[in-house]
Amino acid sequence: MSSPPPVLASHLITKHFGSVRALRGVDVAIHAGEVVGLVGDNGAGKSTLVNIFAGALQPSSGQIFVDGQEVSFRSALEARKRGIETVYQDLALAPDLAVWANLFLGRERKAKGILGRLGWLDRKTMRREAETILERTRIRIGSVLSKAGQLSGGQRQAIAVGRAVAWGSRILLMDEPTAALGVEQQERVAELIRTVSSEGLPILLISHNLPQVHRLCERILVLFQGQLIADLRRDECSVEEIVSWITGSALVRNGNGK
Repeated sequence: MSSPPPVLASHLITKHFGSVRALRGVDVAIHAGEVVGLVGDNGAGKSTLVNIFAGALQPSSGQIFVDGQEVSFRSALEARKRGIETVYQDLALAPDLAVWANLFLGRERKAKGILGRLGWLDRKTMRREAETILERTRIRIGSVLSKAGQLSGGQRQAIAVGRAVAWGSRILLMDEPTAALGVEQQERVAELIRTVSSEGLPILLISHNLPQVHRLCERILVLFQGQLIADLRRDECSVEEIVSWITGSALVRNGNGK
């Protein structure tokens, strides 16, 4: 039997911003249940690649595949409809809305019957489901009735992660998900990543926290000046070796330097 295709893949993806070449022929393949790290120095192209996968940017050339089928996303909504959810550094939360409302933002549940047809929302169901979603993060939020803007950075991060996990049916993209968190809260997110991946949902993790990437990810992809220069197995590399690829010194060492 042939193995299933990658959940998410790219082939020769490029992205130009005027004369700036942000990505240069990037090939990526992420399979079910994998936790894959994406690392690189500032300006290496990490966020550009994730934004292309998330539908926020369109590539200049190249192909994207979901479950082996070529796709073309014109918006983030189209990517979400294919089960691609993203947790960004800025979290994309509405501070004046309650926790439960943020979790269902853009996916509000309508009341049954004529009230739903008139636009009434089923707030009771959404509040109950919001509590269940947040239980998975194991970060204490308090009440789902609280406004997001009144919560700590770690609690807001938990909302963003919980929302993405709840709706990401095919893959979860995480852009620096623990950047604003304390040590204990970082470990809670790490536990969530392990739990989610064990259920078959793959994760692409962008982070500057290399020890965390090495601990959580089976594979580590390294971008350097817009090119994918390494696909490393965790059990075959150290944090120091990852750093050498990020800085480009490994390219020189391996005779590929310019």
